Amino acid sequence: MAYILVADDDDLLGELLRFKLEDAGHDVTIVEEGGAALVQALSGAFDLLVLDAMMPVLSGLEVLKSLRADERGRALPVVMLTSRKAREDVVTALEAGANDYLTKPFIPDELVVRVNAILRSEDARAKRSSGA
Repeated sequence: MAYILVADDDDLLGELLRFKLEDAGHDVTIVEEGGAALVQALSGAFDLLVLDAMMPVLSGLEVLKSLRADERGRALPVVMLTSRKAREDVVTALEAGANDYLTKPFIPDELVVRVNAILRSEDARAKRSSGA
């Protein structure tokens, strides 16, 4: 089980993500604006962040850049989930440190598979660095 933070201002989408991720065995917290997303993500309580690009207070890209600039958020895996489909949006987010990028509309099961793959990769990386 992983602790996943979902940052999206769409209530219905947030509940869909909660349902799918909890069904996959994860614990999910939802926030609806970028400022809260940044505070929660920097708390160290989460294993992964699913982040919308367009939110009130701070955009997803601002949250991502702030995370990567802060030691506490630098290693937190981030999956961007957004309706922004332009090539420059995708490239900018990935260059800023997003681990993955999915566009809306999306296949919920695909998101779960991608999240699980990132979490497995992070687990393997942690085991290698600890010598286990």
